Amino acid sequence: MEKIKTDYLVIGSGVAGLFFALKAAKYGKVTIITKAGLDQSNTKYAQGGIATVMYSPDNFEKHINDTLIAGDGLSDYEVVKMIVSEAPNRIKELIELGVEFDKKADGTYELGREGGHSFNRILHHQDRTGLEVEEKLIDRVRENSNIEILENHFALDLITQHHLGYPVSFCQDNIVCFGAYVLDTNTQEIKTFLSKITYLATGGIGNIYQTTTNPEIATGDGIAMAYRAKAKITQMEFVQFHPTALYNPGERPAFLITEALRGAGAKLRNLKGELFMEKYHKLKDLAPRDIVARAIDNEMKKHGDDFAYLDATEIPVSEIERHFPHIYEKCLSLGIDITKDLIPIVPAAHYSCGGVKVDKKGKTTVENLYAGGEVSATGLHGANRLASNSLLEALVYAHNSAISTKESIKNIDFQDNIPDWDDKGTTLLEEIVLISQEFKELQQIMTNYVGIVRSNLRLHRALKRLEILYKETEELYNRSKINRRICELRNAINVGYLITKMAIRRKESRGLHYNVDYPYKLEENRFLS
Repeated sequence: MEKIKTDYLVIGSGVAGLFFALKAAKYGKVTIITKAGLDQSNTKYAQGGIATVMYSPDNFEKHINDTLIAGDGLSDYEVVKMIVSEAPNRIKELIELGVEFDKKADGTYELGREGGHSFNRILHHQDRTGLEVEEKLIDRVRENSNIEILENHFALDLITQHHLGYPVSFCQDNIVCFGAYVLDTNTQEIKTFLSKITYLATGGIGNIYQTTTNPEIATGDGIAMAYRAKAKITQMEFVQFHPTALYNPGERPAFLITEALRGAGAKLRNLKGELFMEKYHKLKDLAPRDIVARAIDNEMKKHGDDFAYLDATEIPVSEIERHFPHIYEKCLSLGIDITKDLIPIVPAAHYSCGGVKVDKKGKTTVENLYAGGEVSATGLHGANRLASNSLLEALVYAHNSAISTKESIKNIDFQDNIPDWDDKGTTLLEEIVLISQEFKELQQIMTNYVGIVRSNLRLHRALKRLEILYKETEELYNRSKINRRICELRNAINVGYLITKMAIRRKESRGLHYNVDYPYKLEENRFLS
């Protein structure tokens, strides 16, 4: 079978993958593969915006400090400083690429504020910032003759020395990525892509939970592939639950109610109508997300409720219509007028702060493999991501990764002796119901045992049940013709295992990881990874 060669193989089409592709296209041929349509990514669903210092009295040190506080002692100061200080240049480039942010009548940018921020510093495009960024980057990518786009192409595994027959012990200290095996889901053909540089930008893990704001494609594929390739994975225990997803049972993904609505004055209430955030944090409704999500979870459990309320009725109607039209229209379609009615909300799995460990240039521990966006663990977020820092992180790291490869790519050769994908002895999987059922079981396990609030008992039960699911799925995988659904299940179980295993190892409560058996921080655990 013919090998497809490309200088850069970009896996994923969110802001990290697209921005990297545009940068890398200056140095070589780029191929973007994405398992669905080009516009399907977590970026598209990002409502709030991009955090950056724009005007005095805000400054870099204040943004850095807010990020460090949210990260609860686990953020890397040098990484935080780098990202915050490089932000204005990357934002300038976005604007030059055609991205538009809301402005005031005097032409200055209108900055929003979200939980954990001490100043208004969120650039936004109404309540659909991610969509605006995604659409403009897609336009620029499609215009670039040095970028090839392959939709409905699902990456199965990263190619390393392991595929050349070398034992794990032989190459564990010097693993090299040569490309990826990729399934064309239109034709069911498995293709071999050889690349000099492979860039993982596969997004998040939200769909391993029952309620998530992530699209259905967010099944942790990149983290699982990197884990199987022996790349270092770190801090997976820190899963961020967005405090306010619209409570609308049956809708998936859950519709996100941006934190910017609270920044504009909306307040949380329980079903009795009582304000409750003052009991949990001095910043009340603008406390860091981990605190707000746990507060809502506690109020729901205390009163036996399925949801809580967000009250936006004191925000002027003109401001709602101007800044939050998408949320207003969505709720109105369900008979909820947010200018008069309370919004039913529930916390939902939203963002993974851990992932594939990278250095300041986005390099993983596997040679020629880079990672950016939510799939990566840069050190920025620590134990809890500060609102609207994620798009910024993706931009800065995509830029740095591309620059890093400018010279090195000239000295990398294609590995030509890569074998084709071997599926001899496999048969067509007819019991699709097995996959659906095991995915539901996984989501129940993760939601009930490895969710917002955890305990040693729950975590160990989760691990036992995940081991059973893993064995059953591996058996099914090894005897079946490859299809996307079984691969997603396999990846999701890998990710669930990593989250659970790392949650068990962290014998403290810190940031997004709250264990009732360790309701305190242990400073000696700060550098646990």
